[in-house]
Amino acid sequence: MDSSSPQDAIASNVSGDAREAASLLSQQMSEDVASTDASLDEIALLERLLGRDICSRLGVYAVPVDFLLSVIIPVYNEATTVEKVIERVRATRLPLEIILVDDGSTDGTREVLEGLRDEADLKIVFHEKNQGKGAALKTGFLEASGDIVVVQDADMEYDPQDFRLLIQPIIENTADVVYGSRFSGADRAVSPLWHLAANKVITNLFNIFHGHRFTDVETCYKVFRRELIQDVAPRLREKRFGIELEVTALLLRNRGLRFHERPIRYARRSYAEGKKIGWRDGLWALWCILRY
Repeated sequence: MDSSSPQDAIASNVSGDAREAASLLSQQMSEDVASTDASLDEIALLERLLGRDICSRLGVYAVPVDFLLSVIIPVYNEATTVEKVIERVRATRLPLEIILVDDGSTDGTREVLEGLRDEADLKIVFHEKNQGKGAALKTGFLEASGDIVVVQDADMEYDPQDFRLLIQPIIENTADVVYGSRFSGADRAVSPLWHLAANKVITNLFNIFHGHRFTDVETCYKVFRRELIQDVAPRLREKRFGIELEVTALLLRNRGLRFHERPIRYARRSYAEGKKIGWRDGLWALWCILRY
């Protein structure tokens, strides 16, 4: 798989000395320059060197004062990865509340999370019985108190270092909802052919029925203004992976909303490693397209 970042893709379109500077900057996007610890002076210097437009496209910008990002992490039997994904989310160095919803895990995940209850940036909710990803997300959405809400899976397939680029259009008031696409930008072998084909079929059918142009409607990385997702959340009915289509369809009914897509990193996990979505979920997705 191509491991290049979204910043690398943007930098490749910049010419001359600016391209070299942008390339160097893209290597630091997971470090201080991309964090909220980067000073306004550092950002101003980069804007003078590269130009404000290029900096904006690279995700170099000042996060608003008092900003808070709510990260919703649905968890089911992820004892080996849940602490790692928490640390990866924290490594973004954004102002965060991390909401973990354990959906009836039986592999020791609950015990791991019980040991983290006292950590100030974590809010942990337990479902006594396994209900599905959709049910866990609904719980998480209703618990959020941040300005922007993003969904993060616990299985390490998605990289939180993409958060800054994903939340940027909402912060800059050019979008209300942002989806991170595994398939936009340069072609990348992110999945087996059958999995890629299934995603394409589902996304294309959804686009036909709803008059939109998504490239990856099934992506985990969905980012919303909090008030929008909390308005929709009480109406969500899908308990499993059908929520990806249901929440998108419900949001599209608000004709005034501005949707954006941005390319993201993606490192697919195998079924042997614990991937849970299967062919039955693909068939259910087709029903959800008709239903919503």
